[in-house]
Amino acid sequence: MQWVLPELEEWPECRQLADQLGMPVSIARLLYQRGHQTLEKAEQFLEPKLAALSDPFLLPDMEKAVDRMLLAVEKKQRVVLYGDYDVDGLTSLSLLHRILRAYGCNVVCFIPDRMNEGYGLSAKGVERCVQQYAPELLVAIDCGTSSVTEINGLNKKGVDVVVLDHHECPPELPSCVALVNPKRGTTGEYLCSVGIVFKVAHALLKKRPNASIALKEYLDLVALGSVADLVPLVEENRIFVFKGLRQMARTQWHGLRILSGMAGVQPPVVTADIGFKISPRLNAAGRLGSATRALDLLLSSNDKEATELARELEGENQSRKEIGEQVYQLAEHEIEQHFDPKRHSAIIIGGSGWHEGVIGIAASKLMYKYNRPTIVVGFNEQGLGKGSCRSIPGFSLVQALRACGENLEKCGGHDMAAGLSVRAEKFDRFRENFQTYAAELLKKQNLTPQTAPDMELSVGEVTMELLEAQERLGPFGIGNPHPAFLLRGVKPHTRPRILKEKHVSFELVSNGVTSRAIWFNAFEKGGEPSKLPAPPWDIVFELTRNEYQGRVHPQIQVRHLRQASSEWHPARQVDLLCR
Repeated sequence: MQWVLPELEEWPECRQLADQLGMPVSIARLLYQRGHQTLEKAEQFLEPKLAALSDPFLLPDMEKAVDRMLLAVEKKQRVVLYGDYDVDGLTSLSLLHRILRAYGCNVVCFIPDRMNEGYGLSAKGVERCVQQYAPELLVAIDCGTSSVTEINGLNKKGVDVVVLDHHECPPELPSCVALVNPKRGTTGEYLCSVGIVFKVAHALLKKRPNASIALKEYLDLVALGSVADLVPLVEENRIFVFKGLRQMARTQWHGLRILSGMAGVQPPVVTADIGFKISPRLNAAGRLGSATRALDLLLSSNDKEATELARELEGENQSRKEIGEQVYQLAEHEIEQHFDPKRHSAIIIGGSGWHEGVIGIAASKLMYKYNRPTIVVGFNEQGLGKGSCRSIPGFSLVQALRACGENLEKCGGHDMAAGLSVRAEKFDRFRENFQTYAAELLKKQNLTPQTAPDMELSVGEVTMELLEAQERLGPFGIGNPHPAFLLRGVKPHTRPRILKEKHVSFELVSNGVTSRAIWFNAFEKGGEPSKLPAPPWDIVFELTRNEYQGRVHPQIQVRHLRQASSEWHPARQVDLLCR
């Protein structure tokens, strides 16, 4: 682990900004570092306005998409929303279904079966959809940009297709009524599908106002899908999530309110609540079986039904955890056989019978643990493997998979997360080609994890005032990361305690001031406090809110800990001591 030290100099502008905003200089400095260097820019960032959202008709083909949907409303045509089984797909379906129903549209939702039909507009999924619903208009959500053959087939059956998607655009686009995909345009926006659907709803209301629709009430669904899909929380995404988290605290949707309560989510809702509590429960249904129950929950209109569905998802999430842990342990065993950190720039592993619904979770955990692009493949009895891919910054999975695609059946996705299909007999060749490609692009510095705190604090500066000021910078996520702070030369005030065999709880002291600290997943299970380095320590941490018996305390949440270094290099130099 490389420790990259924060800059030491102060900027006079930060103190002025702090006085103008009424916040500690350290938080004003974070604003300044992140590009909000004037009072006007800082206020726009701290209090984003819905009025700043761009005209939805700036998105490509938006006019065509909206006109075709309104035509379906007027002619009472059968409309099918064909979506994905992840949280972005589920929230997109829920939002557009409610909007179109408010217009009186004859609309139903369809989600392909993950195990039998695969992702997106697959041949099997489309066939079942057409047989079951005979749509006159099919709206493909979170898929369809690359589905040239499938959409041609729908056209021949007399089905019009509108695509609302955010995946990368291939050289050949499908022949459909409209393809609303921000990556076709020049706006530079990175919206997930539920963000695009919200823009569609906005466009519908601009074309044909509907007094029964209060669009602000749907922002909680937009925030839920956006955070779950890991979009950059900048520009319009920041507006969506900032407003949506507040709407979630007073949500109108029975299912979301009850599921949040079961997951232990309490206001103020933060992005971590979505990422670690709500999303896994919604995703569980689609990972292990049919995602329809999760969609039914989001569309539920009464508490009794919603409670029953939420309990089912709670049980499936527990099963997902157990199956996921089994696959993860099998993957670790394969890593021991096929991965050498000194020679390999990527991890590509697979196994027979690995549940394809949880391989993405395993790929994410392994990517973070080993800091390598990671591909985990599960093979069925017929030798067909479905793989999930996760990447590190600076390495595009889309480009890598295209470069190594001759041994794949199918691939697609985003730069940081993608999927593939591969035959067992071609897997070894694919692995060799991918390793060669990764080795040419990734250097040692790319593969060495770093911790780079934003600034240094003392224990005495860890206060409620600092916590509350920091929270004004949220919501945190990709594009607006949670601030990381540095403590130097601190000691434990109390004996560290092991919680659940892997977390560490203790108090830190420096210059007579103490503060609570927690280090999650500090050890593998069965760890001991003696495995900690000898104090004093240097610590990189996040400042978090700890609520207990109605009282709120600022808490140091440790990211990295090492024995205190006696040598400190100039600003922005790399300290190579390991934690």
